[in-house]
Amino acid sequence: EVQLVESGGGLVQPGGSLRLSCAASGFSFVDYAMSWVRQAPGKGLEWVSTVAYDGGSTFSAESMKGRFTISRDNAKNTVYLQMNSLKSEDTAVYYCNAEVSKRYYWGKGTLVTVSS
Repeated sequence: EVQLVESGGGLVQPGGSLRLSCAASGFSFVDYAMSWVRQAPGKGLEWVSTVAYDGGSTFSAESMKGRFTISRDNAKNTVYLQMNSLKSEDTAVYYCNAEVSKRYYWGKGTLVTVSS
């Protein structure tokens, strides 16, 4: 059974940093790209960033470039999202996402609140 478990969210002041983690299990992690997607209060899903299966390539939404960095540790079956220079508009539930054998899997999400 594919499982994705996010952690690392919390309350942070504007300009602060957080690192989110997503622990994956139930599939061959090293073979699949991994993504982060977020949902702000009252809004739809927004793609944040994707990392290739080997970590060699990363892609990020334009509004996150230079502030957010996605990475992965295939030895630990974990994907990370380092978020710096956080803004109030980054407040959202952040989900880990993987497409495995043509099915999309999601974690339960971790809440990030950026507020003073």
